[in-house]
Amino acid sequence: MAELKKEWYVVNTYAGQENRVKQNLERRIQTMGLEDYLFDIVVAEKTEIEYKNGKPVEKTHNLFSGYLLVQMIMSDEAWYVVRNTPGVTGFIGSSGKGAKPFPVSQEEVDNVFRQLGRKDINIVVDFEVGDTVEILSGAFEGSEGTIQEMHDDKKEATVMLILFGRETPTDIAYVDLKKVEE
Repeated sequence: MAELKKEWYVVNTYAGQENRVKQNLERRIQTMGLEDYLFDIVVAEKTEIEYKNGKPVEKTHNLFSGYLLVQMIMSDEAWYVVRNTPGVTGFIGSSGKGAKPFPVSQEEVDNVFRQLGRKDINIVVDFEVGDTVEILSGAFEGSEGTIQEMHDDKKEATVMLILFGRETPTDIAYVDLKKVEE
């Protein structure tokens, strides 16, 4: 049997019912004693401030209407409980007919969390101070530099870049860096 590990899955819900499904699922986890199999349920919502008649009004926008991210260990029981929660229409990445879904890659989950401004992204890096890295996105995309400092709390590194003929320290998020193999 494959080793059971904590992974992220995308659950399809009725549009507009994401928060209700999240609450139902959290209640079911408690009542059915599945705390060891279901860990985190995320509705990808972003709060924005809109101005109406000159007054700020908070509006919540769902980035992925009809979807939840669920961190779980895919056991038969956990799969059954999630699948049969009111408002859930299924898992993304499952062919149906009782087939278990495929997990979402950690990279994709981190991308969503970054959009939501969540800081608890689990980023494992293969570079350290002194390594040469390539910048993967942003204004300096394609540039190379040397890591001067690493800030694990902010999940970013200070990279020395050559800008206008001078070495310039620039803070770049870990997810936007790739170690250059020499």
